[in-house]
Amino acid sequence: MAKGNGKRHLLPAARRLYCHAIDDDSASLAIRREDKVMTETRFDVLGIGNAIVDVLSRTDDAFLETHGLDKGGMRLIDAEQAERLYAQMGPGVEMSGGSAANTLHGIASLGGRGAFIGKVRNDTLGNIFRHDMKAAGVSFETASASDGPPTARCLILVTPDAQRTMNTFLGACIELTPDDVDTDLVAASAYTYLEGYLWDPPQAKAAFLKAANAAHEAGRKVALSLSDAFCVERHRREFRALVEKHVDVLFANEAEIKALFEVASFDDAMQAIRGKVEVAALTRSEKGAVIVTADEVHVLDAEPVEAVMDTTGAGDLYASGFLYGLTRGLPVAVCGSLGALAAAEVISHFGARPERSLAELVADKVHA
Repeated sequence: MAKGNGKRHLLPAARRLYCHAIDDDSASLAIRREDKVMTETRFDVLGIGNAIVDVLSRTDDAFLETHGLDKGGMRLIDAEQAERLYAQMGPGVEMSGGSAANTLHGIASLGGRGAFIGKVRNDTLGNIFRHDMKAAGVSFETASASDGPPTARCLILVTPDAQRTMNTFLGACIELTPDDVDTDLVAASAYTYLEGYLWDPPQAKAAFLKAANAAHEAGRKVALSLSDAFCVERHRREFRALVEKHVDVLFANEAEIKALFEVASFDDAMQAIRGKVEVAALTRSEKGAVIVTADEVHVLDAEPVEAVMDTTGAGDLYASGFLYGLTRGLPVAVCGSLGALAAAEVISHFGARPERSLAELVADKVHA
């Protein structure tokens, strides 16, 4: 999370993204990407991710220890585990969530044009999720599943230090397939934003690659959020290949980027990602953020917050502000500032979606 008045460091000139392709096929794809003539877009950002209804509940460290939960992480659970944990949680607040869906909600609040691809069941929670997305102004036309697992839910335990520990039953999310990826919709979107969490369901991997290839064939850009350090550890080799071959803009926090490259220091991770993507936005909580491009590094301060209530959605909303800035052609340092403002708003209250207009919040920076 960052302010726009951070320090700017010039690095030695580096080759552009297409010079870092790791095989002939990816090199030719990247060169075609550069030559493609851009056409008008319907959407600024198309998000592809898990369609989840969040259940947030306040708890303490003792509860996490009793249930063997890793504080601040995300684990996948089955239906039986979900029922058992839900029964033992305190009072909860239900709201539509999911990482990429939260980001698209933020895009809409900023005044951007957003669309979402994700799978829900035609059940009560699925209907709630669809209604919430459309009410926010996000296009969501993916067909609901008529059978199979119910709509996904994430049981989020928030401790007094505002850390969130997530327990996710993927439910209908695992039913997302390449057939759900509308390539015309991808081609009509300036950026296709992929949620790392969605890499867990097997068919979703093929959906990701279909979307990334369709985006680049249309001359568009692909962004990826690594989502969670534990998720990175589960899929490290595949994520590295995905990043190097298919991703233009990468979002990661400090733990995630260190996990991706198996290094102990942030500086080593920062150097490892340089040149592999066009832009890497690396967030460091209260330490701010570092934006890495081919030949520059921007070190940006954290946006002050009076009181941190709940960090759920901080990275999601950071991506909202950053991507919104990119679609407006703003410098990456300003994009980082927009991301910081959006993230600061969401951590100042309970829940992963903004409670005030982000367009009003960032107006001065967008129109400066």
